[in-house]
Amino acid sequence: MKKIGIFILLCFFASIEANAQTYQLFSPDKTMLVTLSIADQITYAVTLDGNPIIDQSSISFVTSLTAKSSKWKIAKGKKSFHNKPIIPVFPIKTDTIQNQYNQISLEFTNDIVLEFRIFNNGVAWRWLTNHKGEYTILNELIQFKLTPDTKTLFPLEDQVLYSHHERIYIDTTLAGIGNSKNGSLPALFVKNRSNVVITESNLLNYPGFYLETAENGIINGILPRYPKSCQIVSDRDEKVIDYENFIAKCMGKEDFPWRVIVIEREDKKLLDNQLVFQLADEPIGDFNWVKPGKVAWDWWNANNIYQVPFEAGINTETYKYYIDFAAQNNLDYIILDEGWSETTNLLHVVPEINMQELTQYAAQKGVGVILWASWIPFRDHMTEVLDQFEKWGIKGVKIDFMQRDDQPMVQFYVKAAQETAKRHMIVDFHGAFKPTGLIRTYPNVLSYEGVYGLEQSKWDPKKRNGPEQNLKIPFTRMVAGPMDYTPGAMINAQANDWQPHFRTPMSLGTRCHQLAMYVIYESPLQMLADSPTHYYKEPECLLFLKEVPTIWTQTIPLEARVGKYILMAKKAKDGKWFVGAMADWSERDLILNLHFLAPGKYKITIWKDGLNANHNGNDYLMETIAWDSNNPIPIHLAKGGGWCAIIEPITK
Repeated sequence: MKKIGIFILLCFFASIEANAQTYQLFSPDKTMLVTLSIADQITYAVTLDGNPIIDQSSISFVTSLTAKSSKWKIAKGKKSFHNKPIIPVFPIKTDTIQNQYNQISLEFTNDIVLEFRIFNNGVAWRWLTNHKGEYTILNELIQFKLTPDTKTLFPLEDQVLYSHHERIYIDTTLAGIGNSKNGSLPALFVKNRSNVVITESNLLNYPGFYLETAENGIINGILPRYPKSCQIVSDRDEKVIDYENFIAKCMGKEDFPWRVIVIEREDKKLLDNQLVFQLADEPIGDFNWVKPGKVAWDWWNANNIYQVPFEAGINTETYKYYIDFAAQNNLDYIILDEGWSETTNLLHVVPEINMQELTQYAAQKGVGVILWASWIPFRDHMTEVLDQFEKWGIKGVKIDFMQRDDQPMVQFYVKAAQETAKRHMIVDFHGAFKPTGLIRTYPNVLSYEGVYGLEQSKWDPKKRNGPEQNLKIPFTRMVAGPMDYTPGAMINAQANDWQPHFRTPMSLGTRCHQLAMYVIYESPLQMLADSPTHYYKEPECLLFLKEVPTIWTQTIPLEARVGKYILMAKKAKDGKWFVGAMADWSERDLILNLHFLAPGKYKITIWKDGLNANHNGNDYLMETIAWDSNNPIPIHLAKGGGWCAIIEPITK
């Protein structure tokens, strides 16, 4: 009986395979291949250089209008080639993005369309509907079949579907993670010596997905269902009490998010991959008014300003001091974080602050003011709040504590982007899920948190946001887009000397480790997290922070190893080059070859770890040299170290 059963089963699968329609789609350079198989089920597989990357994996999409049919019958299919550069509103990594890919579009008889795109550095697919009227999305099957021995940097979630996405990346294998474990996006996997980052793009009207491990190296995507009822449990937390039996509500034709598989042979190429941006919708309207820049931030340093003739705190005099600091040091904005208003009423300013006086003072100094907002009162009174902010002359909003990504929450992000754009305000999302290309569609959304960043050093006794984590997130979280890590600590310590302090926080690693983040970490809205008092006491570091921009016309990763070290060069709009290097807890010696420069003589200003930086994280040296571009520069990085430089030509 057992042999007969096996024989019948084999015949059954052979029948499916025989009836399946198979499509192959190559990358433009012919090195990557997607194979689609369409039968009662849809599967895909990905190879690179003939080696399997994603083994045959199942995908599906079920709406309330197709739930009674399990058949996938193709009405028509079309392959196409695309090669049109993208010119972003402002350059984030580069001023031009090459956008070359092959695409297959399969339209089924149930009015659902499946699109696959294959680039030279990744694969993506999405579903589209041609339905009419109202309907719901009942389920989407998302699967990535790897192997149990696949190495991973996995952002393990302890409470899936309610998360601020500030996770430590666990370095192990899928077998080491175990089954039925959840992770947020993006996550990194290494298969056949290739880096595979899984994430998503163009999330506009649909829930975000998470990862769930299963047997035999299979990873499934899971999506939060639509909230049926919610309860506000604090001034910043709204919990879902009950869920519907569907994941999204829709009306008429809809384009759903891209499921993105970034694939790069070299570690360093993850640092300039822009697939998430490329797959997002183009902007509609004029966004040339958007101003990226640097921000003097009050919260991390707890307004710990001293040697001043006023009592520092959340008051007008303190923020005037921040404005003066910003104006003197080429910073575009200051931020008033939590405390400037009642947390539940963004129209009720605390009596210690005269908002009209403050914003007028900032305008006279050419500095923009950004206000923090808990998302619940912002959502509930968005028009009234933004109209008042506009009257005050506010230039941006930092919206915080969302911690969900079901469909209504995703819609909130989009509405916030739209309504702020109408009033020419920028946005920074905190307590947020990962970026999904919204910065392309709404370029006023300049940055996201969703990262285990510098703020954790105020209270994390386990030292988890030190150099090892800092050297993982550029290859993982940053692949998704801008990352508001909030660098800039001026009190720096090696591991044995570090301890958490809320009012006088310090960073793990060296001073130059912090400075190099301004080159390596992508964020068009970049914070200076420490106290102006500390920056004034460090004029040589302030020279670098005054100069370093937040957007770049060219990005060149020079050397990199995931979790170990990075050496990167970036070109500013004025033609100057900035170089940054960072290391984990091991000392490193690197060589900076200047092949990215035109031949000639250059002035190079360098900030590097001091001779005693292995013992004292504050130790650094600044020097200026004249250098020929034909000669490489040796770089030594201390434990948890860093190195950065500004390069400009010597003109006769």
